[in-house]
Amino acid sequence: RLCHVADGVVTSDASLSLAERLVQLHDGVNAIIAQWAPEEAAVEETFVNKNPESTLKLGQARGVVLLAPAKAGLPVGEYAAALVKQSVVGTGRAAKDQVGMMVRTLLPGCGAATADAADALAVAICHAQQLRVQTLTALGES
Repeated sequence: RLCHVADGVVTSDASLSLAERLVQLHDGVNAIIAQWAPEEAAVEETFVNKNPESTLKLGQARGVVLLAPAKAGLPVGEYAAALVKQSVVGTGRAAKDQVGMMVRTLLPGCGAATADAADALAVAICHAQQLRVQTLTALGES
């Protein structure tokens, strides 16, 4: 059963160098892990932007976000945006506002004040559903 525990976003200071911003992301993810002691983590897969420089920076940030839970010994699931949307809304081409509305429906009491927080919760919902599918599949095979 799904239940809302917390939501929010990790941000970095745009006036800092890329290396300093990556440290901020790493520290932010580590703080979340320390505060909430999750058993697993999940990250949305990166899509390719039209701007190669933006794609590279996003990939570097994603690498830091994958590293932090992995270093803490947590399994990390990775999911394509279309699978996340399919899991939450029922269609892989859902709009951001549809994802946000369904997240708030599936997780009563969730604030998800920003679209980014709703997206993060959508990835968590997708991860929970995928774990359930894996468990049911394993039970069916035994």
